[in-house]
Amino acid sequence: MSGHTLFVGEGNFSFSSALSKLSPENKITATCLQRQEDVKHEGAAANIQMIRDSGGTVLFGVDCTRLEECASLQGAVFNRVIFNFPHCGRKSGVKKNRELLKKFFLSCVKVLDEHGDIHVALCNGQGGTPADQPMREWQNSWQVVAMAAEADLVLSSVQPFKSEEVESYKCTGYRSQDKGFHVENALVHVFTRSHPYTTPVRVTMKEIVGDQRVQYYVPIELSDFMTRDFLCSDPVHPIKLVQDYVVNGLEERCCITMATKPPPFLLNSEQRQTASLDGDDVTESHCYEIQLLRQEPLTQRVNETELRCQLAYLDLKEKNTDPIESCVKSGSTTDTAVPNKSKNGRSMEGLHVNPTGEYRPDKATPDVHKPNEDPSGVERPDVDTEKGSVGVFFVLRPSLLPQMEEMTARRGEAKERGDLQTGKVVPVEEQIDGSHCRENTGASIGRMFGISGLVFRDVPISPWAPPVFHQLLLRGLFPAACQPITSLGQTLERLLSPHGVSVVKEAGCLYLTAQPMGAVGRVFASVGKHAEGWVQVTVSLNLDLIASCLFSLPDWRLLWTRDPCFSKCFDPCLPLHPPLGEPQPSMPLFRQPSLFSRRLSFDVSFWKGPSAWDDRKFHALAREACLGVVEKVGRSRRTGVGSRRIYSVQMLAVCTLLRCLAQQHL
Repeated sequence: MSGHTLFVGEGNFSFSSALSKLSPENKITATCLQRQEDVKHEGAAANIQMIRDSGGTVLFGVDCTRLEECASLQGAVFNRVIFNFPHCGRKSGVKKNRELLKKFFLSCVKVLDEHGDIHVALCNGQGGTPADQPMREWQNSWQVVAMAAEADLVLSSVQPFKSEEVESYKCTGYRSQDKGFHVENALVHVFTRSHPYTTPVRVTMKEIVGDQRVQYYVPIELSDFMTRDFLCSDPVHPIKLVQDYVVNGLEERCCITMATKPPPFLLNSEQRQTASLDGDDVTESHCYEIQLLRQEPLTQRVNETELRCQLAYLDLKEKNTDPIESCVKSGSTTDTAVPNKSKNGRSMEGLHVNPTGEYRPDKATPDVHKPNEDPSGVERPDVDTEKGSVGVFFVLRPSLLPQMEEMTARRGEAKERGDLQTGKVVPVEEQIDGSHCRENTGASIGRMFGISGLVFRDVPISPWAPPVFHQLLLRGLFPAACQPITSLGQTLERLLSPHGVSVVKEAGCLYLTAQPMGAVGRVFASVGKHAEGWVQVTVSLNLDLIASCLFSLPDWRLLWTRDPCFSKCFDPCLPLHPPLGEPQPSMPLFRQPSLFSRRLSFDVSFWKGPSAWDDRKFHALAREACLGVVEKVGRSRRTGVGSRRIYSVQMLAVCTLLRCLAQQHL
């Protein structure tokens, strides 16, 4: 241990004295509530001198509930604060000691380093957590986790208090006497700062959809999800690791080409009508309807030569031709994306154009501003902040299937027109049979094209039904004789079954399921016009739920936390799937960052007139007000004059809960 450590509530100073000898590099500041002349515990004088001789500081008359008022501590910041066996003295009860802990935590955070921690040692049973054996009832324990939450602290770990390892330590102070507490089975509770609560903001997105440049408001409950580009920006995020793991595993059976540029978040009315969502079990009720703030036609178009160059990436790669060099030779001035090549040799196709051939930015552009405020800074009172002002409806994509169909259709049309360099016509079936991906090893059954990105579903709040998640979509055309659905299902089962994912066959499809989340993916035959003897197969996976399985996450929402401590809670170096014959890792891939959080239930009731009421409004408000804290919402209804709605809300107990509910007037 190194840094600057503060000890509060010391009695005979034996613990701080012992640590000053064990860690001479650590700067010690030891304090006690009594005046110096009142400290008469046995051995106290010698211990105080030991601390001072080692370069430490001893302060008297320091109230641990008012640390910021101590003149000697002004400006000091500590890496660690230690409070061993706090007690109000004499025969004080549970209520007074809870108040002591709460005031201590509230004061302590004012002198604690941003990344520091607080150690509180309590006798067995006092803390009121499952770590106590036996665990006391709520009214008979100090509820240390709830008291720390008042200061935005979370319980990071619980450790045994090993007094025997601290030489010369002698516990004292029981009932303000020179008598020790019962330290047998005592526990050290380690607290760290939680990520602060932030008020949700409204985000405006700008995209190119079809032949229009559009601008729209994102529903406030989704605003925190829109700019979290886990699949591109964070190579060690669990979602990115899971996508790479699945794609690499499936490449044992087929060649996979992943699109590097995500399609727009919005689907227009034409895409909604022509595209099939049946393969993803999505209905119109799952769609977030969006009204545009602005839309304008594009003025710059991609000419045919540029379009052909962009669609020719795979063909150029297969001929070992540099795509940029080829575009320059053809006279193109388009800002093309360079197709990358991953470490395992998988080709990466850049897609910059939409079906009509217009330029599209690399990603949607978010603007953050106050509600009813135009990005230019001009107030727009005429704009409906929930939907917008332009009357054309779009939806946030509930699935990547519509855009996958467009992409594969464009690639198929380009292939049917012939090789873009030589003019040679090659049937689609020959182009995707896998012979162009790698040397024929006998293991490959074909090739697949893949896209991944966020999808949005307006679903009721429940523990394993995320409104936003990362979808991985793979599609390929295979000879029916190869039984591609069975083959791909077997590969997925080998990859995921060690982590609790099962593959179940139903009505010609394969469903990937896990407990307790339910369905996490599907493998199914897609409807389309294909040559006889060929079948088009689609793999659809919910990467968030699969990551929760593979990394043993208790809740999918942990994947979306902005708390920087999250990256320290799992070990990306551990193999997700060890070689056959080797045992699974003995330690979990994920360590819970917050232990023993309480779950609370509230009833929220109100009267509503006879007009129709959409329950989704309440779910949206709950998500917005509590930023994802709400886990589950039940509903009951009482009829009479008007209609009374009663919602039962279950959520994690966090200190900011009541504040955010009050701010939103829920």
